[in-house]
Amino acid sequence: MSKELLAREAEVEYTSSTRWVHWIRFFSIIALTITGFYIAYVFVAPEVSSEPTLFLQAKMRMVHEIFGFLLIAITIYKTYLFLFDKSHVQRLEIISYKDFLNVKVWIAQIKYYLFLGEHPKLHGVYNPLQFAAYVMLYLMVALLSLTGLILYVHIYHDGLGGALYPLMRWFEALMGGLANVRMIHHIAMWIVLIFVPVHVYMVIFNSIKGKEGALDAVVSGLKFKRKHH
Repeated sequence: MSKELLAREAEVEYTSSTRWVHWIRFFSIIALTITGFYIAYVFVAPEVSSEPTLFLQAKMRMVHEIFGFLLIAITIYKTYLFLFDKSHVQRLEIISYKDFLNVKVWIAQIKYYLFLGEHPKLHGVYNPLQFAAYVMLYLMVALLSLTGLILYVHIYHDGLGGALYPLMRWFEALMGGLANVRMIHHIAMWIVLIFVPVHVYMVIFNSIKGKEGALDAVVSGLKFKRKHH
């Protein structure tokens, strides 16, 4: 075993709850993107048949709604963990705001990404750029959820759709009508789609440059950090 590995120790970076949330959100976004594109721009159609049993658009819409509600549920759960979970690892997430508000940490972090300095010591688990990116992601997910529910109540008028209809109509009017709601829904989706490849690139960058197992942490929950003597 190399001296570098011996000089490191495993620390819990993400709890199992955080990792489950991450991967459920990831696969939900993938499913929602594919089905959402199909709903907006039909890119494949079943072979014409006299049997009225194809309904591919309806099936795509059903999958979209299932993963949409799954994303809403997992986002509410993650927000609860972020605000109220008392575990040490979860506390490190919320205190990351201290680094977000620290100009010196911002400068040091940017210098690190530009290969001009060392990685700054952080109070929490996220550096200021990560924290800002995740806040933006959750705002976009919230906007996608809200606009998605507005569109949902115009299709399903009973049950949950009927219960949410009066409230969603208020938000619809606030956004300037159903056409604007669809446009906002699509814009928020594109912001999330821009976030995903940038996020993947930065994870790989930090994993290679930091040599702390950042890429593995979202699976194992562990990072291998340098020991401080």
